[in-house]
Amino acid sequence: QVQLVESGGGLVQAGGSLRLSCAASERAFLFSIGWFRRVPGKEREYVAAITSGGSSYYADAVKGRFTISRDFAKNTVYVQMKSLRPEDTAVYYCAARRGAYSDYPIDWDYWGQGTQVTVSS
Repeated sequence: QVQLVESGGGLVQAGGSLRLSCAASERAFLFSIGWFRRVPGKEREYVAAITSGGSSYYADAVKGRFTISRDFAKNTVYVQMKSLRPEDTAVYYCAARRGAYSDYPIDWDYWGQGTQVTVSS
């Protein structure tokens, strides 16, 4: 069973930065790790992902502002978020899946509990 724990969420003003962390069980590092977000009343939305080989991918909405990275020694994946906007407000989840990344939440096998990010205008 792969376990994922997110942290780093909080309240930040527009234009500010946050770094989210996803601590994964050792076994999860054979997998791709992704970040998704959800606003109440909407579907979960893909944000970014990184494969076990270190290739990274981003949704158009965050490209150029978010950076995903992984630290194998710490079993942790990070997403550095800069130039935050009010529309980035959501609960952010990390997820793990075998193989390549996918934009679709249904393709991901394991999920964390989420961390709230709130961007004030």
